[in-house]
Amino acid sequence: MAVSKRTLGLMGLGAGIVAVLLYVTVRPEPVAVDLHDVRVGPMTVTIDADGKTRIRDLYEVSAPISGTARRSPVEVGDRVIAGETVVAIVEPVAPSLLDARSRIQAEAAVREAEASLHVAQTELLRAQEDQRLARSQFDRTQTLMDRGVASVTQLEDAAQRLAVTTAAVEAAQARIDMARGSLERSRAALIEPTTAQNPSGGCCVRIFAPSDGVVLSVVTISERPVLAGAPLLSIGDPTDLELVVDLLSNDAVRLAPGVPAKVTRWGGDTPLDAVLNRVEPAARTKVSALGIEEQRVDAIFDLVTPLKDRPGLGDGFSVFVHIIEWQAEEVMQVPVSALFRRGDGWAVFRAIEGVAQEMPVQIGQRNTRMAQVLDGLSPGDRVIVHPSDAISAGSLIRERDTL
Repeated sequence: MAVSKRTLGLMGLGAGIVAVLLYVTVRPEPVAVDLHDVRVGPMTVTIDADGKTRIRDLYEVSAPISGTARRSPVEVGDRVIAGETVVAIVEPVAPSLLDARSRIQAEAAVREAEASLHVAQTELLRAQEDQRLARSQFDRTQTLMDRGVASVTQLEDAAQRLAVTTAAVEAAQARIDMARGSLERSRAALIEPTTAQNPSGGCCVRIFAPSDGVVLSVVTISERPVLAGAPLLSIGDPTDLELVVDLLSNDAVRLAPGVPAKVTRWGGDTPLDAVLNRVEPAARTKVSALGIEEQRVDAIFDLVTPLKDRPGLGDGFSVFVHIIEWQAEEVMQVPVSALFRRGDGWAVFRAIEGVAQEMPVQIGQRNTRMAQVLDGLSPGDRVIVHPSDAISAGSLIRERDTL
C-alpha cells in the first residue's frame, strides 16, 4: 500500500522533534561563571601592618638625689620652656628620728669630740710656748754669735729647735681642725627632721625642663619620697611625631629607606603620607594570635603630611600603614581569584565563544586582589574568576550576568 506524502511529512516532522528533544536532553548544560576583562592600568603592591605614633624625642625626667619630691608644679598638657620652667622640686632626704639608745650614743660622741677639741687646743698652746722659747733662744744665740761669743754649732742647734717647734705648732693646729670636724659630725647626728628642713626652699633641688614641649605624663602629682633615678615625668613635642610599625622580619628585609607609605585609620578622612626612615637592626620573637612564633621587627616612618592636615593626632595613637613595596602605571593584570596552580606554574580559564580554554600564564608582582601578567594573555581577554570544579578545558560556559 502506498504511503501518502502527507504521512511521510508527518513522520519526518515527528523524527525531527524526537531528535531535537534527544539533543536537548543529552547535551551538557553551560556552567554559569563570572568573567573579568584583562586590562592594563596602574598597580601597587603593599605591605599592610598596624602601627602607632610616637614622639620622636622623648625626655624622661628623673630624681637626681634621694629625698622627697614635692607636689608637681606642672600638670599633663602644660607647655614648658627649656631651662626656664621648673618641672620638679626634690628635697634632700631628712635625717631619721633617734631612739633612746642612739640619742645617748650621739650625745656621748659629741662630748667626746668636745673633749678632743679641748685637748687639741691645749696642745696648741704648749706648742706655741715651746716655739716662743725656741725663737728667743735662737735670737739670743745669733746675737752672741755676732759678738763672737757663740759658735756656729750653737746657732745651728737653736735653729733646729725653732724649726721643730714651728712644725709642732702647725701639727697642733691641724689636730684642732680635725677635732672640730669630728665635733660637727657628732652634732649632725643629733639633728631632728623638723630642724633639718628649710622653710624658704633653699635646701631643695629644682629641676628645669630639658627641652621645649609639653608635659606628657606625671608619675605622681602629690608629694612623695623618691630614690635617686626614680622617674618623675616625661616631656616631648607632640607635633614632632614618627610612626612605629610592627613587621615580619621577612617583609622588612625587602624595604629600603625612603619607601613611601599611606597611613589610614588614624581618625581623619584623608590618608597621610609617610616615608620609611629605618628598620631596627634587631628582631624579637612574638607569638601570634594563632600561637605561631614569629620574628617581628619595628620599622620607623617619618610623617610627611603637614601638621595642619593631621589635627588631633598625638603620641601613642593607633594607625594602619600601607607600605608601597612596588608600583607601576602600565601593568597588564588579572584578578588573583582567576589563577590556579598547574604543575609548577599558574594558569587561567579564558572564555572563547562560550567555551572555557585553559591558558598557562606567567605572573610577576601581585597584591591581595590583582596579579601582574607577564605572558600568556592579552589586554581585552576575558578570564573566569573563582573557577569551580565543574569547569575544565572545553567546558561550555555562560556568563552569570546574562542569565
